[in-house]
Amino acid sequence: MRIEARDLGYTYPAGPTVFAGFDWEIESGSLWFLVGPSGTGKTTWFRLCLGLVRPTRGSLLVDGLDLGRAAPAALQRLRLQTGVVFQDFRLMAQQTVFDNVAVALRMAGVAGPDVAARTRAALAAVGLPDLAHRRVATLSWGQQQRVAFARAWVRRPRLFLADEPTGNLDGETARGVMELVARIHDEGATVVVATHDLTLVDRLGGRVLRLAPPPREAADVGPPEPFAARHRPASEGK
Repeated sequence: MRIEARDLGYTYPAGPTVFAGFDWEIESGSLWFLVGPSGTGKTTWFRLCLGLVRPTRGSLLVDGLDLGRAAPAALQRLRLQTGVVFQDFRLMAQQTVFDNVAVALRMAGVAGPDVAARTRAALAAVGLPDLAHRRVATLSWGQQQRVAFARAWVRRPRLFLADEPTGNLDGETARGVMELVARIHDEGATVVVATHDLTLVDRLGGRVLRLAPPPREAADVGPPEPFAARHRPASEGK
């Protein structure tokens, strides 16, 4: 999916302005990282791309759909082609791992044996084939992260959004997340990842957009090599 932001602005009701005259173009099938301090709009960007909030200025087009004007039915069709991993996962804690992943297929109208087959394949892809019937509430943080990835990936989305996917994860689990992001991108999806993890940026390649508060909102710093080395605090190398 192609994404185009033109003079995009968003101001929260009775709150701060996050974007003011923001321009950005994401080619279909590309991989991008959003980096920058907290409060610069990384999560708001994802909410805008999902049509959960509407621009208060300018336009945002996803696959040619103007999200500022789109009807609810059109937004729902877009969401069914989008996989999202939220910071807080948004899983159903008292439901099983299987049901948390299968619900994404059922929402898209998939029924019958296909639901079970595709759900089990997604769980195998994230390394959780034996936990299908465990309640999510009994899983570790890292396991819940992988359930969230399986749910986001099971429909083979054309657009994949991940908000801080390696936050609070140990090194081994974070490496597994990197592999999943790379696999989703290799399958042809447009991928946008918000992260503070410079190692993730360096290992996966792609392009980087550094966000800053208005009025200097964003700078495309290009391919990341060697992004982490350039932007890591000097004290870390001593």
